Amino acid sequence: MADDGDDKYQFGQRLRQSNLEMTPRSVATLQIQLTKLCNQACTHCHVDSSPRRREMMSDEVLEAVLKALDHPKVTTLDITGGAPELHPKFRELVHKARAMEKKVLVRHNLTVTLDPHPLTGESLLDLPDFFDREGVELVSSLPFYETYFTDKQRGDGVFQKSIKSLQLLNERGFGRSGSQKYLNLVYNPAGAFLPGDQKSLEQDFKRVLYSQFGIEFHALYALTNMPIHRFKFQLKKKGNYEEYMEKLVSAFNPKAALSVMCRDLISVDYRGELYDCDFHQVLDLPLAGLKSPRTIFSFSYDDLLTRSIVFKDHCYGCTAGSGSSCGGATAEG
Repeated sequence: MADDGDDKYQFGQRLRQSNLEMTPRSVATLQIQLTKLCNQACTHCHVDSSPRRREMMSDEVLEAVLKALDHPKVTTLDITGGAPELHPKFRELVHKARAMEKKVLVRHNLTVTLDPHPLTGESLLDLPDFFDREGVELVSSLPFYETYFTDKQRGDGVFQKSIKSLQLLNERGFGRSGSQKYLNLVYNPAGAFLPGDQKSLEQDFKRVLYSQFGIEFHALYALTNMPIHRFKFQLKKKGNYEEYMEKLVSAFNPKAALSVMCRDLISVDYRGELYDCDFHQVLDLPLAGLKSPRTIFSFSYDDLLTRSIVFKDHCYGCTAGSGSSCGGATAEG
């Protein structure tokens, strides 16, 4: 367990006081940041993605990702961005990964289907059909089931576009009751507070979205806004960064800490560098305690299990309340 000892809120020390030995359990998931290019520029985005970002994963890195994915204990490719669909090799990557019989999760922001490509201007309206053909699982952001809160966080018109995109996915069976075409939604609070109970939020989302728009989905993931990058800037600008951090610290939950995503996942940035999670990636916090180089080109499953997970103040965001991960809450209560 690595801890630099300089963080004000001493997350590593909090783990030790709770008698938690946080070591890697597996590398079941490769989560790759395909690009920082996005059709949106959300206020909570920890990656600082926008239509003006141009970072793209190269062909060489993509080949190394597929080689690492071929390991039998790596079962899932989790593709994120930016908007990963805007990468020119996105569809080729998905097809190859599915041909390897790996689960493919796409972090899909919904509106990218309806907006023209910010670089080429091409239409992406065929994305729902592509997702259907390839059998991917979709994880899509919808901050709230009302226009005001969604557009406040993600931009004017985003809610209506998201609803239309969800309806297109439902038409192809995604999210429908009893369907194996998985469509899960992501909720982020529209402010400096923790998300509410995930199960209660899911019930509310399902009730409102179905009654008003006929929309169905499988599960809701309630994610805590991480106090880094764009969201941290907003907090400091409003003078409530310290207050938000105190909320996270006081809500620390040892049960949530046991299932943090960095124990079963490795994050790969567009350059091929490896990290404990994508939050560490955007903060440029490299892996610790490894003998081999920390890149996808030297991927070693067994070696990665010997690393010391790096912890910083923002890790309280994953362990506050019911916990927060790329798959939503990690603990009850």
